[in-house]
Amino acid sequence: MAQHNLEKQLNILDYALSSLWRHRMKSLSVLLVFAAVIFLLASFQMVTQSLSDKAKQVLAYTPEITLQKMSAGRQEAIPLAYMDRLSEIFGIRKVVPRIWGYYFDEVRLANYTVMGINVEEMPEGSRLDTALTKGTMPGPEEQGRVVIGHSIKKALDLEGRTTFSLFRPDLSLKPFEISGEFSRDTDILTNDLIVMGLADARDLYQIPAGMVTDLCVYVANPKEIDTIARKISAALPGVRVLTRPQIQKTYQVVFGWRSGFGSICLLSALAAFVILAWDKASGLSPEERREIAILKVLGWETSDILAVRFWESVIVSGLACIVGMTAAYIHVVYFAASLFRPVLMGWSVLRPDLHLLPRMAAGDILLILAFTVIPYLAATVIPAWRSAT
Repeated sequence: MAQHNLEKQLNILDYALSSLWRHRMKSLSVLLVFAAVIFLLASFQMVTQSLSDKAKQVLAYTPEITLQKMSAGRQEAIPLAYMDRLSEIFGIRKVVPRIWGYYFDEVRLANYTVMGINVEEMPEGSRLDTALTKGTMPGPEEQGRVVIGHSIKKALDLEGRTTFSLFRPDLSLKPFEISGEFSRDTDILTNDLIVMGLADARDLYQIPAGMVTDLCVYVANPKEIDTIARKISAALPGVRVLTRPQIQKTYQVVFGWRSGFGSICLLSALAAFVILAWDKASGLSPEERREIAILKVLGWETSDILAVRFWESVIVSGLACIVGMTAAYIHVVYFAASLFRPVLMGWSVLRPDLHLLPRMAAGDILLILAFTVIPYLAATVIPAWRSAT
């Protein structure tokens, strides 16, 4: 009995293949549209997952806790005297002051991220040189030396030059010399970044002595991050406490929100495809009606005709999934998701040339199949059932 059913299904599958070949232009048009819809949805999922993985990778060595002073909901300079109060909290390994901010280039209409820090004071400071393609990080005694990201070098047209200048708030120029360049592997964080010594950043932004923009807190036991963060909040009520997991979660939320927004915009394309499939399936031609009538006369049951349509839909949807997901992988890996970068990369003028490695979880694949294959099966099998009955 089982062998008979298997032979029957193989014969039905053979007939479904021949039917698709007879209507190859119609099948090909549906296949291409189906693959395009899957390509768009899969690309968004791959890019989002890749960006989240990339952010998690490059944020692995950020400070466990970052402190910023807030006033009326806005960030302001924080006194270095707070470091003495933090030394009383057990579990804190190191507190490193930092100055960072944005520098607006009016000529290129782009924002640069400027960070001033004494690298030697950081617990993992010696490892920062591994993030550079050439040169070294500036030391505490090296005045006017900076490390820049790829887009900074490109925007300032520094090919063949190692010096440039930035304006202070009083419009006087401060010269800098390039001591190193960040690797392209960390572009998601360093693409528009200029790193300099703490004294140079204080001079550039005209920040008073004894003040910085934030304090980087390194803890001895990563499992105690939340506990130490609560102690800091109690000791310094006017300070905003940001932990590394919170920053990582923020990246996840931002990328997920943008991907969700793009996916919602693609639902219109998905709805249009379902309508197209329903129209193609329900609008049977006289030849197809004649074919169904002949099959009924020859003894085919309604379930057999539905099985033919089911196998036709499975073949078309399977090929569409393979083509669409393969095209999405090529789009993300070899073209850096160029179609969706304006949506996912935000408002910045200086956007990094990302080299992403897509990773699709089983849940993402099932979600794509649920949004595409199931509606297509319903749009083909149901009209076939109505015609067969």
